[in-house]
Amino acid sequence: MENFFSLLKQEMYYGEQLISYKALQKKIKEYINYYNNVRIKQKLAGMSPINYRKHASKLAA
Repeated sequence: MENFFSLLKQEMYYGEQLISYKALQKKIKEYINYYNNVRIKQKLAGMSPINYRKHASKLAA
């Protein structure tokens, strides 16, 4: 979790102007969606975390 929050702050928070709580909440939700569904990781065979889990579960079945 510490790594996730560090990445979140680095990629979407630092250098940004202060915004309302609602706007910040929306940006965080969008980032979480990106982090899980879009972001490609080399360690996960070039797949997003969600796609890798689906792939791994099919192999285990």
